[in-house]
Amino acid sequence: MNRNVVIIVVLAVLVLLTAVQAVQLNGLKSSISSGKISVASTPLASSGAGASAPSSLDNLPGMVGGC
Repeated sequence: MNRNVVIIVVLAVLVLLTAVQAVQLNGLKSSISSGKISVASTPLASSGAGASAPSSLDNLPGMVGGC
């Protein structure tokens, strides 16, 4: 196949995927605004908030040398 044809096909696929995502995003936006989907009002707890490191990581050096 010609290289230009391949580039055009790839660009067409990317444009098509972008259009599909735009339609999905618009549908999600309208679902949120109409109240079909509720959005959490409180933020979720982050994984580092209460998590403790494994004991095997306690004896590692603070800094390591590089080249």
